[in-house]
Amino acid sequence: MVRGAYFVSNWKEKIVSECKLRGYSRKTISGYVYYVGRFLYSDLSLEGFLINLSDAGKSTSTLRTAGFAVKFYLRLLGVFDADKIPNAKSSKKLPVILSKKEILLLASSTNNFKHRVIILLMYSAGLRLSELINLCWKDIDFERKIIHIKQSKGKKDRVVMLSSKVKRMLSSMYADKTGLVFVSSRNSKYSPASIEKIVSVCAKLAGINKNVSPHSLRHSFATHLLEGGVDIRIIQDLLGHSNLSTTMIYTSVSKESFRRIKSPLDV
Repeated sequence: MVRGAYFVSNWKEKIVSECKLRGYSRKTISGYVYYVGRFLYSDLSLEGFLINLSDAGKSTSTLRTAGFAVKFYLRLLGVFDADKIPNAKSSKKLPVILSKKEILLLASSTNNFKHRVIILLMYSAGLRLSELINLCWKDIDFERKIIHIKQSKGKKDRVVMLSSKVKRMLSSMYADKTGLVFVSSRNSKYSPASIEKIVSVCAKLAGINKNVSPHSLRHSFATHLLEGGVDIRIIQDLLGHSNLSTTMIYTSVSKESFRRIKSPLDV
């Protein structure tokens, strides 16, 4: 195999160590190692490497991740010229939003009680997929009706509400409320793919012709709060967003935003 000009024998260890010091997630570390490895053995410049990925039809998200990974590695080596190469522009797709009626259809489409609770909990509390998978019984305060989300994205903790309806459903699930809230039939932690399949299958059964994913439930949570008059900064805190600009996307899909504006035909 051809090794690129920036190959050093301990390249992988350097990336992993620096990422751990910065508190990066396992997923990020794995992605950085993968793309830097491909770059080093490509015998291409960073620009050429990214163009090759683009020509191969890779998504903007992939191009951005690969670019961030290689730039991160080159900065570790003291090479800063690569920063002059622009990052691929992120796509500005609007999130898929379900109506409240569609949320209820989604949940009621399955006879599996646990799957129904998963859907309603993700929606009612605006949880990320990883937050649902790692949620423990000890993190749920049934008396105060709140959920403690611990060390989520960005290593941040936050508190979200526990719906009264979901509280009753959770209370009836198990007598011994220890460990993870949701475990598979094999008594192991759910994988992200398993939760994605649950939501996808339920969407088909409910006859919802939208590209529904677990994150659609979180998007719907935020949008419905905004339409209900909740301040955007409170929604930012509930979602755990670092920047308000991330939360502002929901103003683009909120029906309330359009209700205040009249079509020029009606003026």
